[in-house]
Amino acid sequence: MDFTNELTLEQQFRLQSFKHQIEELSREEAQAYLLEVLRQMMVKDNMVKNLLKNI
Repeated sequence: MDFTNELTLEQQFRLQSFKHQIEELSREEAQAYLLEVLRQMMVKDNMVKNLLKNI
């Protein structure tokens, strides 16, 4: 398998889009957003671990 740490062009575009949206947030909104992103990343990690365990 070819795993890479590079972002695709589409991911780079989405990242820039999020960057512009985040710049408009208040500090409290940014903190809440960050916590939600981290929660979603943890859920994703758990899903991947579960999938790999069941292969």
